[in-house]
Amino acid sequence: MTATPSVRDRAATIARAAGVTTRTVHDVPGIAAVADFFSDVWQTPRSTPPYPAEVLHSLVHAGGAVHAAYTEQGELCGAAVAVFGEPSALDVYSFVAAARTSDRGVGLAVKEAQRVWALERGARTMRWTFDPLVGRNARFNLVKLGGAGTEYLVDFYGPMTDGLNDGDESDRLTVTWDLTAGERTPSQTAEPAAGTPVVLATAPDGAPLAVRAGETVRCRVPDDVVGLRAADPALALRWRHAVREVFTRAFADGYTATSMSRDGWYTLTPAAPHTPAAAPAQEGSPA
Repeated sequence: MTATPSVRDRAATIARAAGVTTRTVHDVPGIAAVADFFSDVWQTPRSTPPYPAEVLHSLVHAGGAVHAAYTEQGELCGAAVAVFGEPSALDVYSFVAAARTSDRGVGLAVKEAQRVWALERGARTMRWTFDPLVGRNARFNLVKLGGAGTEYLVDFYGPMTDGLNDGDESDRLTVTWDLTAGERTPSQTAEPAAGTPVVLATAPDGAPLAVRAGETVRCRVPDDVVGLRAADPALALRWRHAVREVFTRAFADGYTATSMSRDGWYTLTPAAPHTPAAAPAQEGSPA
């Protein structure tokens, strides 16, 4: 399967709107600049980057791709790296993506460039992981791109020592992005109509953490977990464990994460017909 002209045109339009150009990077200096960029984003010394240049170069040589976005002045402002999964799955795994100015659409431009590259090589889906407590990333992945949260991974990387994740546990949510799907309309991303909500769990701030209305479960995350982690690591960890409890129980019952509201509430919906239990087994159980 190849990328259709409409997909290529959409990627080009988004890049122009963001004021950037995107391309794949193959040369040693270009890949080294991407490695330095990732160090700056994750607040690690450039001498110990989270994704060393030699590793990125090897992934490109193995058939993967490093995509980068550049401003009109030639400044590197976004990058992403993807590799192919099993051939039978027609799946691509994007193991890192970052943008310096997310509010300008740079992140979207990079992801759309990845999409074109993957489709031109026969892929149909792309997967990656992100911290489920970072609400702005959830909204980007689930609403802007139209992906779905399909797997909850507890402490996926183990302890992390970069400047953003110190002192926390590395839970991650897997996103699966259907590369062949068209752009979602507002009606497709709108929150479902609410019935009579039932509070399932209470957040560390004393307000509802998770509620259920009919078969839909909604779960809240903190406003700014990165700032909270820096100011009060113990409280951030309490949020981590509380959200983990809701998600792991919901995913065990066949739910997926399908949306994220602007005020920080996930929408979790059952992937198949589901009959909720008469009452939660304990506080925090979504079904």
